[in-house]
Amino acid sequence: MIKREIFQEKMTEVKNGDIVKVHYTGTFDDGTLFDSSENREPIQFQVGAGQIIKGFNDAVLGMKLNEEKNIHLTPAEAYGEPNPQLLRRISQSQLPKDREPQVGMNLGLVRGDGMQTEGRIIEVTKEDIAIDLNHPLSGKNLNFTLKLVSIN
Repeated sequence: MIKREIFQEKMTEVKNGDIVKVHYTGTFDDGTLFDSSENREPIQFQVGAGQIIKGFNDAVLGMKLNEEKNIHLTPAEAYGEPNPQLLRRISQSQLPKDREPQVGMNLGLVRGDGMQTEGRIIEVTKEDIAIDLNHPLSGKNLNFTLKLVSIN
């Protein structure tokens, strides 16, 4: 009976609706590391529930427990292309006076609907600042090494 359960566990493949845990390492095409679950808990998500980028979600479909795989995602499979409509200008007078805005700095913002979002300062002038509200990884190819460590 035990051998049969072990065999069935090894044969189980990830399908939509499964809750999985995956260890991953993410790099850009030039090999630069942008994120990793090393020394952290693996990422957990429900497959097919829209909780993670499409390419990552699709890559785990059909994987078996302890399987490893390398994937390459285009922007369309990851965070999309940058949207020029997500570039905003804000008057310097609207900013807190206790910090000097600088290019590359991240700002927490409250949208008109009350939701919080984050933007990155891309330009600073005396009158205003330009903020990019696109995801920082939009427009980028992403490479991942994945290891499936749990299927429920």
